[in-house]
Amino acid sequence: MRALVLLLAALAVLAVLALSGCEREQRRFTTPAGNTTPSANAARLSANQPALARADGVTEAQENRSPYIRNAYAVSQGKRLYRWYNCSGCHAAGGGGMGPPLMDTEWRYGSDPASIFASIMRGRPNGMPSFGGHIPEDQAWQIVAYVQSMSGGARKDVAPSRADGLYSGNPENARSEQPAQPEKKP
Repeated sequence: MRALVLLLAALAVLAVLALSGCEREQRRFTTPAGNTTPSANAARLSANQPALARADGVTEAQENRSPYIRNAYAVSQGKRLYRWYNCSGCHAAGGGGMGPPLMDTEWRYGSDPASIFASIMRGRPNGMPSFGGHIPEDQAWQIVAYVQSMSGGARKDVAPSRADGLYSGNPENARSEQPAQPEKKP
């Protein structure tokens, strides 16, 4: 009888550990708690906008961390949103085009999560539109996590595992990490 009680207790502990131990596939259906400033006080750096122009400010990253970088579902959502918002129109599949590449070691405005978030929300002069107020902040953070995975910045078990469509490059989880280098001044 005692052996049965110990066995059931061990199974209960294993079940609790199995259910609570994996953030990788956790699906969050609400915005993660506060990684943006509470008010839209940052200026837009670009007049280009994907819809009707807005003159109001945008939110900034409160911390320099991505709330989704360890979440496989959110990174895959970021990949979907990257295509959906036509980021590939300028950045192609990360290798660059009209816009700068996102898979290399040289980043014009910084490769840290807060800089990528600022590029999406505030825009950048001479091309990058300001998406602030046009898309929700949680979607911007999902795109940030995906962009980080493009240069090997996400764990292999989190980054998307296959290249969809006609893209002939390696999938994100097969890329080695590319540490960012400061921009070379002419």
